[in-house]
Amino acid sequence: MKARFGLMVPAALAAAALAWYGYGRWYGSSPHEEHAKPASEKKILYYHCPMHPEYKSDKPGSCPVCGMHLEPVHAGAPSEVPPGGAILTPQQQQRYGIVVGQPAFETVELTIRALGVVQPDETRIVRVHSKVEGWIEEVQADFTGRHVKRGEPLVSVYSPELLASQQEYLLALRARNVIEASTVPGQRGGGESLAQAARRRLELWDLPPEAIEEIARTGQILRTVPILSPADGYVMARNAYRRQRITPETELYRLADLSRVWVMADIFESDQGSLRLGQSAVVRLAYAASRSFPAKVHYIQPAADPATRTLKVRLEVDNPRMELKPDMYVNVEIRAGGGRGLFVPSDAVLDTGLAKRVFVVHTDGHFEPREVDTGREWNGKVEIVRGLSAQERIVTSGVFLVDSESRLRAAGAGRGHDQPAH
Repeated sequence: MKARFGLMVPAALAAAALAWYGYGRWYGSSPHEEHAKPASEKKILYYHCPMHPEYKSDKPGSCPVCGMHLEPVHAGAPSEVPPGGAILTPQQQQRYGIVVGQPAFETVELTIRALGVVQPDETRIVRVHSKVEGWIEEVQADFTGRHVKRGEPLVSVYSPELLASQQEYLLALRARNVIEASTVPGQRGGGESLAQAARRRLELWDLPPEAIEEIARTGQILRTVPILSPADGYVMARNAYRRQRITPETELYRLADLSRVWVMADIFESDQGSLRLGQSAVVRLAYAASRSFPAKVHYIQPAADPATRTLKVRLEVDNPRMELKPDMYVNVEIRAGGGRGLFVPSDAVLDTGLAKRVFVVHTDGHFEPREVDTGREWNGKVEIVRGLSAQERIVTSGVFLVDSESRLRAAGAGRGHDQPAH
């Protein structure tokens, strides 16, 4: 009996082993064994094109669309990619030149650099007109660019109106003398009032006080009277020539005081958020970078240039040595302040025009598109103000290739991935 039982135990064990082997052959390997197999030993489901995932084939080869080598898709590989995302194997990442990095907090000192043009200070421009009609007899300021001082004669004008006013003044002076010699009580004050009124009229015609005193002293009228410069400055425009007839509407000269000038700088729209009134700036000569002038942001124009998409920023600069001349190009550096922020390389941000996004890298080879809000730009980097943390890993180089992959996958998903194998 014992011998028979001893023979039955090995037979039972052999039958169990045979049954387990048959089960494995029929139902396949256990999940743990399948999971333990490397990708090279896993079952290949089909082959597909990395750039055109909608194309599938049951054998290796080349994509008929782009000619790229077909890559195998193994059993157990992730088949679903979230909308807009992409999955790239390490080999694909190496082939595409994908570089991964992390955002970093940095303390920056922002300097906005721009090209500027020197212009006269519009508050120091003076236009010279005559208050009477007449003819120019002599021209003293006879060329554009000449420097004139306040009170310096510009032109001498013959005017019948001024001649008549001078004559009236002389008659008023004679009448005053006659009235003062009168013995009638109360008449002397009337003669003085008449003379003062005639003198006041000459002053309103801008006749110089010296000329009025000469008329009173000599008793003779002046055939021509000078028009004096109302301010110090340079002649920027001239429209005064001998024998020329002039009227009050005629602009004879345009003068500009260049001891302080404006610099109009073109600032890109992306730098608008860093601009503030009163910011310190430095203006440098284009031909001598070592020569600099301190300046301040005085005004920011309310509209952008539609052609260049830039903003006009006005700086005021003292120019005591007249080194800054109108229409001269200069280099402008505006100190826009600093601060700490989360920065990524500029190449890591993909600007679609409607949104800005980065690709966040996950451990399973999944590249997730993430919309972000950007801030300041500095030294080839851009600040991320929303949408990303410093602990996440992102694509820093090859963003366009990852974006193309995600778009192709999205297009393939739209047409349907479940097409029959070729």
